[in-house]
Amino acid sequence: MSEIMYVRGDATAPQGKGVKLIAHICNDLGGWGKGFVLAVSRRWPEPEAAYRRWHRERAANDFGLGAVQFGQVGPYTWVANMVGQRGMRTGSKGVPVRYEAVDAALEKVADRAVELGATVHMPGIGCGLAGGKWSRIEPLIEQRLVKRGISVTVYDYD
Repeated sequence: MSEIMYVRGDATAPQGKGVKLIAHICNDLGGWGKGFVLAVSRRWPEPEAAYRRWHRERAANDFGLGAVQFGQVGPYTWVANMVGQRGMRTGSKGVPVRYEAVDAALEKVADRAVELGATVHMPGIGCGLAGGKWSRIEPLIEQRLVKRGISVTVYDYD
């Protein structure tokens, strides 16, 4: 049985051999400018451009909470833009993270990881600017990815 590996490092420079799928959370407003997405954009311009286009053309596509956009950024590296937060700020409706959307997105990530034969790499998704609790996110990762035998590495970047 697989388990979640926790390492110090940069999730945009995933460790190990083979195909790697980097999963991260985006908001449902089309905003890309704070948090982990900045590290993604520093390494590859394509995920941001694709996400902005996906949001701009949302009337004709599946953009919304729980949706995932996959993009290949290298011969063995993919990025999964997961729409898992409503808005960008904590307010009267609570924190931006939406656990049901993260759960739905992780299921799509698992399907793609199996299809690609990939390992999954991520920062502590949903727990930074999205305001979520790891105690709620970790079981979703275990349920959707680990139980399907997908190797997951979570990166803590200081």
